Amino acid sequence: MATATYPNVPRGATGVLVLADGTCIFGRGFGAQGDAVGEVCFNTSITGYQEIMTDPSYAGQIITFTFPHIGNVGTNAEDVEGVVPHALGCIVREDVTKPSNFRNVQPFDEWMKVNGRIGISGVDTRALTRRIRTVGAPNAVIAHNADGKFDLAALHEKAKSWPGLVGMDLAKNVTGHQREWNDGGWKLGAGYRLDAAQADAPHVVALDYGAKNNILRDLVEAGARVSVLPATASYDDVMAQQPDGVFLSNGPGDPAATGEYAVPVIQKLLADKMPIFGICLGHQMLALATGAKTIKMQQGHRGANHPVKNLDKGTVEITSMNHGFAVDADTLPANVRTTHVSLFDGSNCGIELTDTFAFSVQHHPEASPGPQDSFYLFTKFVDGLKK
Repeated sequence: MATATYPNVPRGATGVLVLADGTCIFGRGFGAQGDAVGEVCFNTSITGYQEIMTDPSYAGQIITFTFPHIGNVGTNAEDVEGVVPHALGCIVREDVTKPSNFRNVQPFDEWMKVNGRIGISGVDTRALTRRIRTVGAPNAVIAHNADGKFDLAALHEKAKSWPGLVGMDLAKNVTGHQREWNDGGWKLGAGYRLDAAQADAPHVVALDYGAKNNILRDLVEAGARVSVLPATASYDDVMAQQPDGVFLSNGPGDPAATGEYAVPVIQKLLADKMPIFGICLGHQMLALATGAKTIKMQQGHRGANHPVKNLDKGTVEITSMNHGFAVDADTLPANVRTTHVSLFDGSNCGIELTDTFAFSVQHHPEASPGPQDSFYLFTKFVDGLKK
């Protein structure tokens, strides 16, 4: 068997992305030094890089930003969606510049370093994105070494041996602890409002598969009292909270793997006619609980400009998305109808059960970052509980 050959590291290169097929893409490293292995995806959003990096749904992934100027407004303590960044690292076109926004607290490259996340700049992100769109999201290792020395053979072997996201349950890795959630909406100069919910407000139990903070805030803003339980909570754990409804959150990994422990709980809740609302991974969990199946997508949907058709209203919503798996619409049972579809590829983006108050969407209506076309879904759920 022929021995693989690797290119020489270009002068000035301090970062490299080594794909599982041996391709080496060099650039200038920033943030933390070291290496990390995961799946390379791309995100087309032109704003909100800090929210994206801290979204728990990005666990196990390396993000290619198609917008070239990432990091130019720095970072702050308000624009985060999780306790820590969950994306393994990021790949950008232009070097991270000195921040130029009054809200900046810490430059993006320093924030990446403090949080142990690796970045590479100076990469042709357009070419990398085209590659992903053509052949699918590859497994890879992202590495940063200030002296520009890399063991490319070892990095290649690490990328080849990583099993990939199929069959991988990551919700257990990112779920939070049991807690009450009180944060409401955000206002410039005032931060997030603490909203002491009315005692008679509908009580929503959120199952945290990797919930974004802003999703929980929007439930509060819609008028709910929110309690959060970890992804592994049992049916008895949920019912002990005496909920009026249950929310199934977003999250990372293969939904079929997470469904091994999550689906039986949801099926018991459906048998009780418990009102349910799901988003992203929560959408896939609800579909699996009805007997449908999920499939791995070639490139996934990640960005803040995805058009989705609302079949009930006949309107188009511009949405924020982040998912690499999808519900197989052909496997939905007779008591489940499709409510939303992607206008990019026709994939399922929403379902509703016809025999109980339970519905879900694939996109992220909390818009963090993203458009606000789908905020109505939170009101639909909470108002439905009031009725």
